[in-house]
Amino acid sequence: MGLVSQDALKDLQALMDQVEEPLQRTFQNVHQGCVTETLMRFLKAREWNASKAHKMLVDCLNWRVQSEIDSILSKPIIPEDLYRAVRDSQLIGLSGFSREGLPVFAIGVGLSTFDKASVHYYVQSHIQINEYRDRVILPSASKKHGRPITTCIKVLDMTGLKLSALNQIKLLSIISSIDDLNYPEKTNTYYIVNAPYIFSACWKVVKPLLQERTRKKVQVLQGSGRDELLKIMDYASLPHFSRKEGSGSSKHAESGSENCYSLDHSFHQELYNYIKEQSRIHEAVEPIKQGSFHVAFPEPPAEEANIAKTIESELHKFEKSHGNDDR
Repeated sequence: MGLVSQDALKDLQALMDQVEEPLQRTFQNVHQGCVTETLMRFLKAREWNASKAHKMLVDCLNWRVQSEIDSILSKPIIPEDLYRAVRDSQLIGLSGFSREGLPVFAIGVGLSTFDKASVHYYVQSHIQINEYRDRVILPSASKKHGRPITTCIKVLDMTGLKLSALNQIKLLSIISSIDDLNYPEKTNTYYIVNAPYIFSACWKVVKPLLQERTRKKVQVLQGSGRDELLKIMDYASLPHFSRKEGSGSSKHAESGSENCYSLDHSFHQELYNYIKEQSRIHEAVEPIKQGSFHVAFPEPPAEEANIAKTIESELHKFEKSHGNDDR
């Protein structure tokens, strides 16, 4: 750590020492004992400016208090059929761990439809996975490896990406803004696999708009990315769509126990059972309300809004030049 970052860290720590309840309480759920690593994440997100990082972190803590994020892991999406519908259309799951102990999350960008429930349920599900990752998975990985593990790896499968993705940009922008503002620098590397031409066309335009810090995290791999991913993880941790050469469907390629998107996969079973158990504990104090868990949707940062508009514009151009060819 350089002198600039050391000074910024000291300054931010001094500012955070002045923060009072209930923000201090929710801050504990954010840092999980890894205070330095958490402060560093917010500093990185604000280019090592302690004052800006402090504002970002305090805004995050206020959002958590106002939206009751600390209790979101006791708010199940019920009935189970509705949760299964969310899982079938919001394709994300934990496939395993890298050799360094980082959780590997698989995301079916191209085949996610987000058409089985309201926006609020998808946002609730996304935040629950974030919180379960930060409060359960990462602390467990840190304990196992005897060192702080505070980030993850994401493998983004672009199989099936179509022009209809235009309909999802608003929801994806909401989710992305929530992550950028409240869970910054949680992803170590993004691996893009099974990228069709439509992605490549958009990527060429979007890549220059990204901050250098973000660009360095993104790696576009050939085909399913199997050979490259095997350099950092064992075969058992590969997402199901990367277990064969070339490209292929990521939604129904394997059985439920192998497909990490499925509610039948061990990760989602453990997550769902954890939330149900937490709800039983919580219900002893306060009845569980039916319906989705509403959180405040942040306005996307100007840079992110510009990127979303650029993607939308490129998709429209692609649509005009290829007619109804939704490939």
